[in-house]
Amino acid sequence: MIPPGAKAKPGAMDLFSHANQGDLEGLPLPERLRPRELDQMLGQPKILGKTSPWRKLIESGELPSLILWGPPGTGKTTFALLLAQKVDAEFIMVNAVETGAKALREIGEAGRRRRLEHRRRTLVFIDEIHRLNKGQQDVLLPSVEKGDVVLVGATTENPSYEINSALLSRCRILVFERLGRDELLQLIDRACKTIGQSVDSVLDPLALEQLIDFADGDGRRTLNFLETILNLHKASSTDANVTWPLDSEGLARVLEAPGVRYDKNADEHYDIVSAFIKSVRGSDPDASVYYLARMIKGGEDPVFIARRLVILASEDIGNADPRAITVAISGLQAVELVGWPEAAISLAQVTTYLASAPKSNRSYMALQEALALVEKTGTIPIPLALRSAKTAVMKGMGYGKGYRYSHDGEKGYLRQRFLPQELGDLKLYEPSDRGFEKNIRQYLEWMKS
Repeated sequence: MIPPGAKAKPGAMDLFSHANQGDLEGLPLPERLRPRELDQMLGQPKILGKTSPWRKLIESGELPSLILWGPPGTGKTTFALLLAQKVDAEFIMVNAVETGAKALREIGEAGRRRRLEHRRRTLVFIDEIHRLNKGQQDVLLPSVEKGDVVLVGATTENPSYEINSALLSRCRILVFERLGRDELLQLIDRACKTIGQSVDSVLDPLALEQLIDFADGDGRRTLNFLETILNLHKASSTDANVTWPLDSEGLARVLEAPGVRYDKNADEHYDIVSAFIKSVRGSDPDASVYYLARMIKGGEDPVFIARRLVILASEDIGNADPRAITVAISGLQAVELVGWPEAAISLAQVTTYLASAPKSNRSYMALQEALALVEKTGTIPIPLALRSAKTAVMKGMGYGKGYRYSHDGEKGYLRQRFLPQELGDLKLYEPSDRGFEKNIRQYLEWMKS
């Protein structure tokens, strides 16, 4: 018996039966274009590349339990469905939101009977596995440990935070990356061909690039956006009021048209996040907490908000208030500890603190300049005085020679050269005159005087 909410799929024909029937018209575009073979999947070369060890393991039909971790729209669910074609096993698919401990226990018991009585494995795919609570995950553990089921869980959240360590230790993590520009172009080309059109007849080059930017590496979002565009193309290809191919302004009008709303992973999400970050950076605590409330009401992931604040604490506040990064990290830990709805209180505290803190991006700018410099100059040899001299051979080659121990100086400082000679008198970090960074600047000037 299959527990409520679980879908048993005994074979590949059932998984993709609509493709065999040739009746795809009623399906959403992402479903119509869902790959039916591993070779049709886009991206993920580390997993799906011809020479990848994982590809060879998949083709052999022998798999350990897996956690598929990556952003939305990167192929996790499709990958799990295709595994059912490669692995000789009973395939059961459930969504964590709709599944309780009882159903998971029944799946495990059925898997045990199937293994003992029929010598047949059970492959269980749990979408959004991070939504299972600790007790539900504990129910899965014995079945995975004994081999009664092969678990494949998909998550957009860091498994280290969301999956019990005992269960995680019995699974291998496969990291799915956002789709790159070339993969998204291939996806858009496939979609346009479903209505017998070429990409350049639907979108001009600028609009195409804009669509790729909107998609942000998410294949499903790309196809959802494109479905709206292609439906409009079919309905108005002869309408004099609509010019094809769409330019960037036309694309913006289509995607922002009344009634065309996207979930929290789409453009409205990015607009609100952008307004939130810019308000905190702009030292407006009122606007900051307003946009925080918008995200909370919209169902945004609290961990996502907390992580963005951690980034902002270093990028936009930095050494103007060194406590900011500590406050932001404490906020992230609090959010992970208490969860909704109380986590909103911690987020409000962190948001208003960061919005009210002095601002400086000098450490961030120093990093960007340093990265650009390394990109330009490559691997300049490290000065001999700074090299590690742990062995006699190294010392004989002059490693460490001439280095002066800074603590021997009266101020804890001795003037000497640390940058490679080729870079001259380079200045990357220049503290501002704001907040604690003013103290840093004054200290550096005193130390070197």
